[in-house]
Amino acid sequence: MAWLLDLDGVVWLAEQPIPGSADAIGQLQAAGKRVFFLTNNSAPTVDDLRTKLGAMGIHVDADALITSARAAASLLEPGCTALVCAGAGVVDALEERGVKTVREGEADAVVVGFHRDFDYARLTAAFKAIEGGGTLIGTNDDATYPTPDGPVPGGGSLLAAVATAAGVAADRRGQAVRAVCRSGA
Repeated sequence: MAWLLDLDGVVWLAEQPIPGSADAIGQLQAAGKRVFFLTNNSAPTVDDLRTKLGAMGIHVDADALITSARAAASLLEPGCTALVCAGAGVVDALEERGVKTVREGEADAVVVGFHRDFDYARLTAAFKAIEGGGTLIGTNDDATYPTPDGPVPGGGSLLAAVATAAGVAADRRGQAVRAVCRSGA
């Protein structure tokens, strides 16, 4: 039996562990249960997540972390070019997949995820790449993100801004959509 546990709001809330979560996870691991961790917050890297879990006393291998950044990267073939309108977690996942990342210019895909440096310049770069034929891929469409002070705008809010500006929608059918690489890779 495997356990799938969400991170944000279940294992921790922002920088604070949820009381009892580390002990419960430790008991599962001690009992030989396979524990996987899920997050639709694409901003942190896998190493960031492992470090944060480790600080709570929870030790995990990288392959036990299932992130929306990795899921988005899996939609692109190695050799494609992706304009990144997201955080370091998306950049790492795309590069791990063999996808070239850019911050402006032509791209096979535009990957939008939660990040705190979203501004008009990022919106314009994403818009132009989509206008040039790039496929829009969102890491998640949650409008808000939980914090100890209440919800704040999430990755879905950023995705909505890009989709609205470009007049397109990210695929919501739940099927893998492979971007066609202009580079022929």
